[in-house]
Amino acid sequence: MRTYRELFRSPEFTPLFATAGAQVAAMTVSGLALGTLVYQATGSPLLSALSMFGQSLVQVIGAATLLSSADRLPPRAATTALAVASAAGTAALAVPGLPGWAGVLVVLALGLVASVGGAVRYGLLSEILPRDGFLIGRSVLNMTAGTVQICGFALGAALVAALSPRGTLLTGAGLYLTAAAIARLGLSPRPPRAAGRPSIAATWRTNAALWSSPPRRYVYIALWVPNGLIVGCEALFVPYTPQNAGVLLSIAALGMLVGDTVTGRFLPPLWRERLGPFLRLLLNVPYLVFLLNPTLPIAAAAVFIASIGYSATLLLQERLMALTPAESQGQALGLHSSGMLAMQGVGAALAGTVAEHTSPATGMAVMAAASIAVTLALAPALSRDLARPTTGLL
Repeated sequence: MRTYRELFRSPEFTPLFATAGAQVAAMTVSGLALGTLVYQATGSPLLSALSMFGQSLVQVIGAATLLSSADRLPPRAATTALAVASAAGTAALAVPGLPGWAGVLVVLALGLVASVGGAVRYGLLSEILPRDGFLIGRSVLNMTAGTVQICGFALGAALVAALSPRGTLLTGAGLYLTAAAIARLGLSPRPPRAAGRPSIAATWRTNAALWSSPPRRYVYIALWVPNGLIVGCEALFVPYTPQNAGVLLSIAALGMLVGDTVTGRFLPPLWRERLGPFLRLLLNVPYLVFLLNPTLPIAAAAVFIASIGYSATLLLQERLMALTPAESQGQALGLHSSGMLAMQGVGAALAGTVAEHTSPATGMAVMAAASIAVTLALAPALSRDLARPTTGLL
């Protein structure tokens, strides 16, 4: 499967595509609203960064306890229910006078919901599409996320100005409900991919098997750590330039869109393998320019170029699917998604901490340098293991 026409002719891809787009829109506008609300109230770069990405830290808990649900629940019912739960949590964050401890609990709950939601969605994608269509299908979902983020951050900024951050959070809740309706009406009922009940023991058992393979382990680390550190840079856009944070976030989404389009649709397999190491470095090197505290045009150019490097994630995900049997692919993708989002939370916390003691620009440069170091350290193992495919869990 190499063309978009073939992709959208696949049964159920279109409603899954629309569901994912609505959920990304909801996360985008509500994340910007929450970050702005917290920064206005506290003036703290750390708290602002954590409010936007902190729920990702909870992904570790979800990955350790709930991921067996991804392959053991009916996908349509799970997708619908999780979107409704996200709508309820986002609406709760908009309640005036919500105590701080209650807001933290809501953010934690949303993180747990998200840890299962991504696993269910991408496991269903691997079921809807043939194996040779996964890369282009995943790239289109990434492109959708990038496009929706470009529009969503711009719309979110406008909504924050017009409706207030709380009004924007309610808009995000409405978008989650839209995603739930699309999933319920557009997806067909399917049985779970794996037998048995979801449980913590089943989650631990499959996670341990997934992690036990050295080739998969290096792919997971490459998917999680460098990207998470760069998301830490993005978490500092609000304190770096409060009036233009939406612009930088939209530029980042545009760069991701360009990278995913070229990599997922136009690069042949041989060139994808050759360009993978370059793309992994492209993600972090441009952020070193923030050492110079650049003006907005230079900062935007660096962010755009760096975000093209996110397309390296597509190549690593394709490799992860080749290394994982079909009955565990939902949990394998969920482990990737949860680990990635958890590392994004870690990256946001680290970046915010550095910025608290230095400046937002210095925080971004430090995160970029750390991402470069990890990428270079992983390069030999990835080069070796990408040439040695395996198929089983062990």
